[in-house]
Amino acid sequence: MPDFDAIVVGSGMSGGWSAKELCERGLKTLVLERGPDIDPAKDYSDMQDPWDRKYLDRVRPEEANRDYAIQKDVYVFYESTKHLWANDRIYPYTTAPGTDYQWLRGHHVGGRSLTWARMSFRFSDHDFKANKADGIGVDWPIRYADLEPWYDKVEEFVGVSGSREGLGQLPDGKFLPPFEMDCAEKLLKQKMAEHFPERTMMVGRVANLKRATEEHLALGRGTCQARNACFRGCSFGAYYSSNSASLPAARNTGNLTLKPDSIVHSLIYDKETKRVSGVRVIDRVSKATTTYTAKIVFLNASAIATAAILLNSTSDTFKTGLANRSDQVGRNLMDHVAGALVHAKIDGLEDRYYSGRRPICGYIPRYRNYPEYTEDYKRGFAFQVYTQRGRWDANASGIGADYKARQAKPGEWAITLDTYGEVLPNPNNRVTLSTTKDQWGLAVPHMDATMGPNEMALMQAGSDDAVDILTKAGFRDIRQDKVKPTPPGNRIHEMGTARMGRDPKTSVLNKWNQAWDVPNLFITDGACMTSSAIQNPSITYMALSARAANHAADLLERGEL
Repeated sequence: MPDFDAIVVGSGMSGGWSAKELCERGLKTLVLERGPDIDPAKDYSDMQDPWDRKYLDRVRPEEANRDYAIQKDVYVFYESTKHLWANDRIYPYTTAPGTDYQWLRGHHVGGRSLTWARMSFRFSDHDFKANKADGIGVDWPIRYADLEPWYDKVEEFVGVSGSREGLGQLPDGKFLPPFEMDCAEKLLKQKMAEHFPERTMMVGRVANLKRATEEHLALGRGTCQARNACFRGCSFGAYYSSNSASLPAARNTGNLTLKPDSIVHSLIYDKETKRVSGVRVIDRVSKATTTYTAKIVFLNASAIATAAILLNSTSDTFKTGLANRSDQVGRNLMDHVAGALVHAKIDGLEDRYYSGRRPICGYIPRYRNYPEYTEDYKRGFAFQVYTQRGRWDANASGIGADYKARQAKPGEWAITLDTYGEVLPNPNNRVTLSTTKDQWGLAVPHMDATMGPNEMALMQAGSDDAVDILTKAGFRDIRQDKVKPTPPGNRIHEMGTARMGRDPKTSVLNKWNQAWDVPNLFITDGACMTSSAIQNPSITYMALSARAANHAADLLERGEL
């Protein structure tokens, strides 16, 4: 008899959902996490101010450069959060000459569900049809209707706060009340309605509880306090993470076994049954090896790590990696692309300020190449909208009443439009295994991926549109930064290395996230994505995970696995 009904590799965004659904279907489920467990009392810092930490919460440059050469550039990298990001010296990877891949990740229970930006936008039917429409990559084997009920289920459990806009390119969902726009965003919304009625200005949809429901409260979660300290871990459980929601729900069933410090070496393939029989594991601390067996395996290690596990799982049957008869494992590595910022100042709001620190920015959804394809470039872009009132004159020198008066007066209102674009699938953007080994004897991932001319065209078009929007809005001092697309990986949305498809010759997974070559293997993290769309992908990973886990449970019940 196998040790477990199911094994889930990875405890983050998708792994937490796979575990929750499998456990709730009655399956004894083992979750393997390569990093340590998380103790909120010790590992969260959301109740501390910078002056409560050594070095005012800054990481010493010599330590950052030595141990976090890549991770140190993450916008939420501090002394209090560095343990939530991988030590690049201990967890290396290699890149091809001329590339600059930035693999930003953390190894601990919950993974990047503790540090994500929480933007939660559904893909639309337009996104699921995009590859077929323009002949890039392969066609998705599913459409929006296949995922819609799973989006509903995920959003209600997660708790997504957002507004209903009635947009075809950004479907509405099961939302909690939205966070309120500030006065600058409301002004931009008004001006866009006058000059660009076909474009929408809205507040972002975010996995923070604007109003906790009974289901959320029962898991120990609480309403968001609008402190915008989410990246430090939330003691209220007010934003969604595996640690605050899906893993506790799985644990409540009595069917969950969670093993931190468990580095997956490879999967074991049984050529007689044509199934995966188990997982080889190395203890992170002792380096002892163990094998666990199960009826089904879910890979949720993240797109790059999942590809590396498959490539390392060689056998007489799969000499180039498990489930890789299509030669697509590791290929089509995607991210999103940014790097086109336009800034302006806003007059007429000098008597206004804002209350609290809302955990989400404004958002302008895609409008180019939608609903028809009319541009020279492929796909489209959206804008993340940042507004703020400038700092008080706190660092100026002076003395007396005039000086004190200046300290009580805030600066000017400012706005930034940040273009966020889709990256096309490209089989030459890929992950392979390096000849370099880590301290556990595993070949480290080797990345060869670049941004192409289409990504550059998207960024330039977005930058020019942003200037047009801010000009027609009547804002002043418009400043257009030089367009410089972000390196692959920089947006922390790696995906596509074991894509879904309609044909086993050109894809790794079928429409149920089930490996064509190995029917009891499922992959529901970013590796499964067939295209990237524009939207932040995490809510889609969760919906795909819930859907696949229930399908796998159905197959087990029917005796088909």
